[in-house]
Amino acid sequence: MKALTVSVLAVALLAGCGGGGSVAQPAGSIKVTMTEFKFDPSTITAPSGKVVFYLVNAGNNTSHDMIIRDSSGKKIAGSELISAGDSAVFTVDSIAAGSYTIVCDQPGHESSGMKGALTIS
Repeated sequence: MKALTVSVLAVALLAGCGGGGSVAQPAGSIKVTMTEFKFDPSTITAPSGKVVFYLVNAGNNTSHDMIIRDSSGKKIAGSELISAGDSAVFTVDSIAAGSYTIVCDQPGHESSGMKGALTIS
């Protein structure tokens, strides 16, 4: 019984950690690598509806995020901040067909070139 209690406690502690770390790439997701100061690929095409991005921060020591803006500049969705060396899954549950901009909204990153295009068909 003691081993079961310790196992359950360990699982609960790990589940509560959230954020940070690296996760495996989900099947069917779009991999986007972030570095100082660019997205790779910088041009992404995906079908409308639910879109899953697998974000990898391959930079040296700077945290990055990915923000999706519509043609008027309004924020549609945004990922969590991802530390250098970490990865995360960023899911947008419903996105309509259209042209969008992706940016890292950390101070100075967009103006340093960390932006791209997202086309939803």
